[in-house]
Amino acid sequence: MMRQLFQMGIQHRVGMIFSLMALMLLVASCGKEEAAAARQAPPVTVVKPTVRSVSEYTVFTGSARAFETADIVARVTGTLETVEFAASSKVEAGDLLFTIEDERYVAARDVAQANVQSAKADLLRSETELKRVEQASKSKAVSEMDVDRARADRDMSIASLASARAMLADAELDLSYTKVRSPIDGYASRNMVDVGNLVGPGAVTSLTRINKITPIYVYFHAPESVVLNYLAASKRLVKNKTDQPRERARVFAALANDEGFPHPGYMDFIDNEVDRNTGTIELRALMENKEGDIFPGLFVRLKASGKQIPNAILIPETAVGTDLGGKYVLTVGEGNIVEQKYITLGAAQGDGEVHVKTGLEGQETVIVGGLMIARPGMPVQPLTAEQFEAMKKQSQQAAKD
Repeated sequence: MMRQLFQMGIQHRVGMIFSLMALMLLVASCGKEEAAAARQAPPVTVVKPTVRSVSEYTVFTGSARAFETADIVARVTGTLETVEFAASSKVEAGDLLFTIEDERYVAARDVAQANVQSAKADLLRSETELKRVEQASKSKAVSEMDVDRARADRDMSIASLASARAMLADAELDLSYTKVRSPIDGYASRNMVDVGNLVGPGAVTSLTRINKITPIYVYFHAPESVVLNYLAASKRLVKNKTDQPRERARVFAALANDEGFPHPGYMDFIDNEVDRNTGTIELRALMENKEGDIFPGLFVRLKASGKQIPNAILIPETAVGTDLGGKYVLTVGEGNIVEQKYITLGAAQGDGEVHVKTGLEGQETVIVGGLMIARPGMPVQPLTAEQFEAMKKQSQQAAKD
């Protein structure tokens, strides 16, 4: 009897153990299913595409050149005495840049002035002599030959005075060249010659260079097809070909450290021939450059506007991915299932959006956040940026609690 009771107790305990194990397996299984379900529907941030009219753009690479450039050289020979400007400073037309010793030129000017005075006195004498001879000829006191000779002396004195005045002007010009001034507004480079050195017209090195950079030019090359399309569009904009000027194409420039294309300008020059070696045409853009951010020699990216595209579909650039199939976006379809759509991109719009030429209709829900966890064919929890931030804050608060 005792043995039977003992066996029944063992069986009861074994049954309880198996029941507990089954319950634990069931709980674990439910937990795994819940965790799997949670993993299958991760939260992602989504947006709807923007539909609006945009301009088609083409981006080129060019180089900046000064609007005006002046190489400052010495036009008279002498020792450089002073440098009157600071390197990299802004100068205006007429500002003094250098002085060259002027003693010899002052002396030459003084001699020329004395020669002018001498020529004036000689002219006065010859005119007085001519009047006296002409008066004497009336009473036959002198011959006609004497009158002709006096008149010739007067004419020679006039010529001598003109020559003396020309020499004075030349001497004064040489003297003025000892004060080297800027011929244009712009920014000065450094002084290429130090004080104390001999300078002159024969020197091959300029004293400095002045560049006017407001506005500034950007030269670039474009395929002939692009230029022909631009010219065709320009002709369509002309209402009256006889007196209506061609509308200038707007362009926007960007430097290496710029976001977007913040520098406005327009195209003002198209070369009159195609480069046979490259099949491109040289063009020039005139940039306002009000702040002087662009200076000669910099490489510049130019965005040239083209035709208008109505009802263009725009999405954030961050939503675009790339694989072996090309560019694609992930969208949330029916049942919140992720779908992969391959797209063809147009030009970036400079505000973080990009034009989608093909692949989207404009009504899709595009995933922009959580792309690393979203997989095609798997469910997700689509949230707006505001909803995602609210969920994030709730999670952080729950973790604190």
